[in-house]
Amino acid sequence: MIRGISPVWQALVAGCFTWGVTALGAALVFVMKHQNRKLLDLSLGFAAGVMTAASFWSLLAPAIEISEKTMGSLAFLPVAVGFAVGAAFVHFADRMLPSCVMGDTAVMDYLAPAKTETQLSLVSANGSESAPAPRYDPSDKSSGLRRRGLTNRSAPDNEGAIEENDLATAHEKEVMQRLEDEYRSSWRRIMLLILAVTVHNIPEARFNYVFSNGLAVGVGFGSVGKAEAAKFETAFNLAVGIGLQNFPEGLAVSLPLAAFGHSKLKAFWYGQLSGMVEPISAILGAAAIILMEPILPYALAFAAGAMIYVVVDDIIPEAQRSGNGKLASISCIIGFLVMMCMDVGLGDSEDKPN
Repeated sequence: MIRGISPVWQALVAGCFTWGVTALGAALVFVMKHQNRKLLDLSLGFAAGVMTAASFWSLLAPAIEISEKTMGSLAFLPVAVGFAVGAAFVHFADRMLPSCVMGDTAVMDYLAPAKTETQLSLVSANGSESAPAPRYDPSDKSSGLRRRGLTNRSAPDNEGAIEENDLATAHEKEVMQRLEDEYRSSWRRIMLLILAVTVHNIPEARFNYVFSNGLAVGVGFGSVGKAEAAKFETAFNLAVGIGLQNFPEGLAVSLPLAAFGHSKLKAFWYGQLSGMVEPISAILGAAAIILMEPILPYALAFAAGAMIYVVVDDIIPEAQRSGNGKLASISCIIGFLVMMCMDVGLGDSEDKPN
């Protein structure tokens, strides 16, 4: 049982737990099809409900209680400042990150394989949809397109046929160049996805996080005992909430990689890698709160503001955009109820005498 150990070690265990849940989400790539948007929307809705409930019972309530000891009737000021700064931080971090590369297309749209404009162009050039578009391999310098062009070039016996074949070869080269450009662009987007999820997990495990949702594992355990509402059960629930939120994150990284053609093992590796930073950063967060106790109300409110902003601006719209809005909303309500029962029920059980 981790209840009796140092808050720093508690944060480490909790960070390892959230990393494990991230890996569990990424591991679904081994057992499910690449295109399963309904499951992802269900998970996102549930995570949104969990985060919303945790933002109050696990973060704002302890922040207000701690602030009341020093600010009295003005206890709302530190909490309001921390909440606003947290939301603003995520907003500006989101604008500074290179999310513009994604354009108006959501990351998860890459789960659904579809014919590209280049592939349709190649079908048109071949004159039949039965001729499949080649998969571009940057390591293969002698593509089938070029070999076919050279073979056809030696066949004509008159100048007109040679000229027509030259035009076809030029078109094929253009198609190959476009395939190469699309390959590089798609791979860049996948790498940005991995980078974005990984970067946001570092501050998440401390007490801030960048442009995405999460909670403060280190803050949760570092604040235990500082107020009546700051209990071990509250910190434990924070860790569980982060784990529930990290599950679809691992899924959101591994599935696009698998759909892009990488092996399932490699897709899983990159999916779980996004949560690998959490144990270390959780230790740093807990240590920072222990050493700088006066900032605790601001830190808790900061995490709540960042979390609520992400839920409203990112998770809920993403869960609603693919026709599964009702399912995601029901899942969100269930997630809220689960987290509320955990926070209130476990907190009350600690106060009852044996």
